[in-house]
Amino acid sequence: MTDPSTRDAGFRAAEQSAAVCRATGFAAIRIDGEDAATFLQGQLSSDVAALAAGMSQWSSYNSPKGRMLANLRLWRDAEGFGALLSADLADVFRKRLSLFVLRAKVRIVDLSSTHAALGVGGPDAAAAIERGLAVAAIPDGVIVSESGSVTVIGLGDRRFVLVTETTRALPLQVKFAQWATPIDEDVWRWLSIRAGVPLITAPTSDQFVPQMLNWDVLGGISFQKGCYPGQEIVARMRYLGRLKERLYGFHVAASREPAPGTRVFGATFGETPCGTVVNAAPSPDGGYALLAVVQIGAIEGGGLALDGAGGPTLVHVPLPYTVADAAPARRLG
Repeated sequence: MTDPSTRDAGFRAAEQSAAVCRATGFAAIRIDGEDAATFLQGQLSSDVAALAAGMSQWSSYNSPKGRMLANLRLWRDAEGFGALLSADLADVFRKRLSLFVLRAKVRIVDLSSTHAALGVGGPDAAAAIERGLAVAAIPDGVIVSESGSVTVIGLGDRRFVLVTETTRALPLQVKFAQWATPIDEDVWRWLSIRAGVPLITAPTSDQFVPQMLNWDVLGGISFQKGCYPGQEIVARMRYLGRLKERLYGFHVAASREPAPGTRVFGATFGETPCGTVVNAAPSPDGGYALLAVVQIGAIEGGGLALDGAGGPTLVHVPLPYTVADAAPARRLG
């Protein structure tokens, strides 16, 4: 277990300067080939055709019923495309995507066995990367390569992921410690939650329509492009449906970290669950920060808790972006 003072220093660095860690929760997939752009345009929720080389975007891979099987950060470079997603879904994603290649000139490779990811976050993260890789200033959404061996993917919220060969990961992490404080991956996960960006993992795969995860607000859905799996359901939710659930931020003073998939209960719903935990991480204030998809009516009714009546109470925390149809943040219970 990490010493509390060390973890506190990590939280401060993540908030005030720059922090670095081994991001084992991520895996990288390569999608290359002559037909890669056309193929991905017909498979993912974002506008892949509009993604320029050197840029990245949020996207998702959905079931025919419009449920998010995986969410990912997609980037494009001179050779093709890469995707960052939850490590526990990488092999499933590759196999399922490969089923639809057919005669297209596309090659899909899971880099899990050969590459590792480092997370660099905080207000000074970009400056730390510029020093560590000796590159020019980089905007948040731009990807940079150093001799083809390190790829930097901006997540758009002062967080970056560096993908490199596994043998280079530890030396690179040690090098970056000159400009970024080493942190636990728990602190990195907290940064993701504070940014309001969910990560779909195996326990929550195939449960939510993308809008429930605020994917429309985060730019992970294009409503102007053509068909992709689940597109009809996603479009109907936007134009004809009434979205009843959204992603919210919370704090909970629980004795243990809530696992993804933990159910949320509310005063107006009684013994019927009204939400699901997507991600959780230790909070610098004690307890845990979490993201959960919850019924909008339950937010308005208050009294949210984990594990039913008498469980740990959830305190609603504002997200760093505006969701038009979500209830305002206030203390619950």
